[in-house]
Amino acid sequence: MKAFEVVLDHVEDRILEGHLRVGSMLPAERDLAVELGVSRTAVREAMRTLQAQGIIESSVGAGGTGGTRITGQHGWALTNLMRMHVALDLFPPNDVLNTRLVLEQHSLAEAIVKGDTEDFDIIQAILDQMAEPDTELRRFNELDTEFHAAIAQIGGNQLIRALTIAVRESIARDVRGAAAQDMDLAEFRQTVLDQHAGILAAVRDGATELAQQRMSEHVLWRWSSLLTS
Repeated sequence: MKAFEVVLDHVEDRILEGHLRVGSMLPAERDLAVELGVSRTAVREAMRTLQAQGIIESSVGAGGTGGTRITGQHGWALTNLMRMHVALDLFPPNDVLNTRLVLEQHSLAEAIVKGDTEDFDIIQAILDQMAEPDTELRRFNELDTEFHAAIAQIGGNQLIRALTIAVRESIARDVRGAAAQDMDLAEFRQTVLDQHAGILAAVRDGATELAQQRMSEHVLWRWSSLLTS
């Protein structure tokens, strides 16, 4: 076992045993090196690995406020991992598509059961921002992700929310590019807005099957250009 793997195993064991939780501080670099009998270089290498996995975050602060702690900000790491696996063809696009459909359908059913007017108004506010003429394309796409994440959030399952974002973003850039080739940008944006509005209307009405049907049509439309290219 390499020295940095000793550090990784130590931190992972502490997490699995429940001694480290979100917000817990790790020992200082030199203290951890002495405790485990490894070099500080090995500790730094392990910390970089854990940070890339979204397990820890480091900060600098006065009066002992800085340091390395266990973080709950895992979403970006999961998304990046999915993106790399898709790019390497470890997960075929059709597999990703089918997984996303399962996640979206479950989220809709849960949102209809658990959501209320205030929850749905939050989603409407996202659509209102998307519809603003001066919303830049990058922000439009971010809001597009927020729309789907908000539906999953209402369902209350944080893993499904994180997976929904990760699966969607793993191939979103390719989907946007392929779809945009077939229509002008204004038409593309308006079609997304209309489909989102239809999904939300069905959710407000409590029409689960209709909401799921509209979501499937929306997702398949977004992916069709890529999957048939």
